[in-house]
Order: sequence, then structure tokens, then C-alpha cells
Amino acid sequence: MSDSADLARALTASKLDFGFPGHDLFKGLSAVLVPGVNLVRGGDGRGKTSLLQLLAGQLPASSGTLELNGARLDLDAGQYRRQVFYIEPRTEAYDEVTPPEVFAQLQARHPSFDQSLIAPLCEGLSLTPHLEKKLFMLSTGSKRKVYLAAALAAGAPLTLLDDPFAGLDQASINFVSNALDAQAVQARQVWVLAMAQTPTGIRLATTVDLGD
Repeated sequence: MSDSADLARALTASKLDFGFPGHDLFKGLSAVLVPGVNLVRGGDGRGKTSLLQLLAGQLPASSGTLELNGARLDLDAGQYRRQVFYIEPRTEAYDEVTPPEVFAQLQARHPSFDQSLIAPLCEGLSLTPHLEKKLFMLSTGSKRKVYLAAALAAGAPLTLLDDPFAGLDQASINFVSNALDAQAVQARQVWVLAMAQTPTGIRLATTVDLGD
């Protein structure tokens, strides 16, 4: 794949400023995140989750631009957001539905969602025994597995994962790590992981280091 093809499918953040009252998180942050797996690394309070929410178009930057596959968030927010898969891991929005209902809702939102991947993903994440339960009945780790399975099936141009290993057992961490590493060599999707430490076993295209 050529560099020009990489950039045509990239997420470009230019001179982003963002903060909360009395606390600036980002000043002039710029990055190009390309197809494959990209890492946002930083310690507690350094703004990893806030940056993901900015990239998802859920938080407004005070200045700067975001562009994904030719769609600028400030000029065509609908087209930009339609390309993004992001679920805040602590959300209660899906608590009253079962995992298959979550997958159906997300399939309707993401046109490249591959339903044929769901069964093997659920098996690999040990979710199969829990598919008839509503999400409020699941453990924190199992809820996160539902969202991870959906992310891996969604086929979104941009997928944002906040601390993807949190709450997972080691077997599931290994499974997700292998699944993400398989994304390292594909040319279509940009994956962004927000983590405190650099993961092992996943080939990374780019790292945005927010500091410790």
C-alpha cells in the first residue's frame, strides 16, 4: 500500500486545543493516524478518554480540525460521525437489551458490519453462555466483551477503543490482542487504542504519547 493510500484513509488531527475550566489538556495537538492499529498512550488524567471522545466527534475541540476519509468534522459532522465506531465502556445505554440486540442495533448503524463474525467472536470471548441475558445482568468484563465483539465485527473506517483489556480475563486479553494484531496489516480501517501502557503482541502504526 502506498503512502498516498495510507493518507487517503487516515484520520488527521490538526492543532487541536481542548480542556476543562482551569485545566488545559491539549494545546496544538496534531497527529496522523493511519490504517492499522494506533496507540494513544498516557497516564491517569492525561486525557486519553477525552481525546477519544474528541476523535469520535462527541466532544467539541475549542480549536483545530479533524478529517477522516475526506470528511471534516466541522464541515460535515454527519458524514464524519457515520464512519466512527465508539462506545464509552461505562455506558448504561444498552443495559436493557441482550448482546444480540446490541449487535443488531450496531449493524443498522454500520453498513460494513459482518454478522458472520459474531458467533466466533462470542465464542472466543466466552460470551456464548450469556447471549440471552440483558447487559445489566453481566459483569463489567462481559459487558466490555460485548462492545469489543461489536467493534471487531463493525468494519468501521475508524474504531476507537478505550482501555480494551480492562476487566478481561487473560484468555480474553490474548484473544483480543491477536484480533487487533490481525488489523495491523489491513489497509482499510483505522484503529485507535487508548491505554496507559504500550501493549505487547500488537504491531502499532503510530503512537500519540500524552505523557505520564
